[in-house]
Amino acid sequence: MQRRALILALGFTALAACAPQQHLGPDGLPLPKVYEIKPSDAGEIEYRMLDGVNSLRRAAGLAPVTLDAKLNAAAATHSRDMSVQNRPWHFGSDGSSPLDRARRVGFSGHIVGENISETFETEMDTLGAWMGQDDTRAVILDPRATLMGFAWFQDPSGKLWWTLVFASN
Repeated sequence: MQRRALILALGFTALAACAPQQHLGPDGLPLPKVYEIKPSDAGEIEYRMLDGVNSLRRAAGLAPVTLDAKLNAAAATHSRDMSVQNRPWHFGSDGSSPLDRARRVGFSGHIVGENISETFETEMDTLGAWMGQDDTRAVILDPRATLMGFAWFQDPSGKLWWTLVFASN
């Protein structure tokens, strides 16, 4: 009888070890699931964001935007810089603004606005969060926008730093 109880106890212990373990942060809350971006995913993510933005703009009766390589470069620089600073904000570590960063990469048009985010979420989750806020939604749906720059930086912890820039010529 004791042998049978011991075997059952060991079996339950083995089963418990197979259950998915939830990792907790220092605050006792579950850590977010990391959305890992591989280099091969870059183009797909970029165009998924463009398609998402243009679907929202179309639904609002607005003209679509097109990707601009120079704005993508400015957005990439800012995403990496926010990670280095470990804070999401619109100013670079050197005090640069979105307009300054666009000028540095040779963009000569007008900056309409910039959305930023620090998250572990996907690009579509991030777009949804931006649409849920009046100020960031206004940037996405600004009728003056004709161009878009989009980039991200994923730091070693898996945190993503997203930058979305809108402009016009």
